[in-house]
Amino acid sequence: MTPGLEHGLRSVLLLLTSDRCGAERRILPCMKPQLENASERLLEVIGRNRRSEKVGVYAVCSAHPSVIAAAVQQAVEDESLQLVESTSSQVNQFGGYTGQTPSQFADVVHATAQRGGLPRNRVLLGGDHLGPYPWREQPSHMALGNARELVRSCVHAGYKKIHLDASMPCADDVTSGPDERTIAQRAAILCRIAETAAAELPHASSPLLYVIGTEVPAPGGESLPGTSPPMSQASQIHHTLELFRAAFDEQKVAAAWERVIGIVVQPGVEFGEQVIFDYDRQKAMALSSALPESHALVYEAHSTDYQAPAALAQMVEDHFAILKVGPWLTFAFREAVFALGLMERELLAHRRGVHLSQVPEALEAAMLRNPIYWRSYYHGSEDEIHLARLYSYSDRCRYYWGDARVQHELAQLRANLDTCAPPATLFSQHLPSQYEAIRSGGQSTHAEDVIQEHIRTVLRVYAAACAV
Repeated sequence: MTPGLEHGLRSVLLLLTSDRCGAERRILPCMKPQLENASERLLEVIGRNRRSEKVGVYAVCSAHPSVIAAAVQQAVEDESLQLVESTSSQVNQFGGYTGQTPSQFADVVHATAQRGGLPRNRVLLGGDHLGPYPWREQPSHMALGNARELVRSCVHAGYKKIHLDASMPCADDVTSGPDERTIAQRAAILCRIAETAAAELPHASSPLLYVIGTEVPAPGGESLPGTSPPMSQASQIHHTLELFRAAFDEQKVAAAWERVIGIVVQPGVEFGEQVIFDYDRQKAMALSSALPESHALVYEAHSTDYQAPAALAQMVEDHFAILKVGPWLTFAFREAVFALGLMERELLAHRRGVHLSQVPEALEAAMLRNPIYWRSYYHGSEDEIHLARLYSYSDRCRYYWGDARVQHELAQLRANLDTCAPPATLFSQHLPSQYEAIRSGGQSTHAEDVIQEHIRTVLRVYAAACAV
């Protein structure tokens, strides 16, 4: 790291003193008037949140092209930072379930931002759940080997926000998973790999920012309904920070500890097939106040999908300043596509020579051909499972939008509706949230524009909660 870059980041937020676990790190009142890159923008938000300003940032955790395009337009409209993160299952050195490597994903995001008019210095790429999760059925030495290569690939691709997640058990771990010390040690090993990879980049590159934690919700939401997930214990926060700080020292990446900006905890927020566990501010009060007063650190809240707007705003105010959202965005994509399909039938079913799209049918056929992404999540009768495959909060159908047949049917839907646009009355029936804008001529009726606008109804909830 060059001295100028290090000074630039520190002048926004941090001053490190000699306390072993970082508890004496304090927030400086000064902020740079000119923020040169996305990392500094994120640090500025975190600093303001820790000074009790009601501001935060949301992370779009999706590799879906329509979601990314909608997020770009939202960031342009808000003049805000766009934080986009890929999970270790979505994108990795082997392609993940999207078929993309980190460098390919980065190229897609930056190309989409450029087309949408969003400056590159307002785009921040992050890696979510970077660790052994996709290879957890392998012995730990093999799973961690793959995790090391994943982290290296992400850093080389320009990812700047790195969530180090070694919380899941590997094949040779005990069933309950590794203990906190082991989790911290494995995360520190991955941090060392990231720092080494970052040192290989051009000197103008900004330093990496890290998120840590030992109580990390599983990616994609809970698989079974039930009671609210147990909330993390406020008394454990200091202990967790101590463990990670010691592990960073052991791996000789103590300097990276200055750039740990977030810790993942469980605030009792989750969703499953047909259930949403809402944020309870009273129950989370102790956790909210457990962050060290002088520590430039916030909570990163996972699985915030489907929370009420007021709850998301409360979370930001309570220092859950980084809100992750993913399945709700592809859920909205599916809602819009299915609604457009109904319009297509109303409009074109009786016209000769028109081939109607079959998106829901193609999507379910893809899910039945390869049930690996939903089988363990959905339970009940055949009718109940059928509904869950397409409509559940878990949104496991998001894994199948890239299927070739599904893509073909989506292209047919877009082509049909772009050739013969639905009247405003059909929007009133099937997508009433867009009716007024379409009726007044203020919104395009092109199918993809309609889809992205529906996704943005979710993004606007997060933008409002974060006060961007």
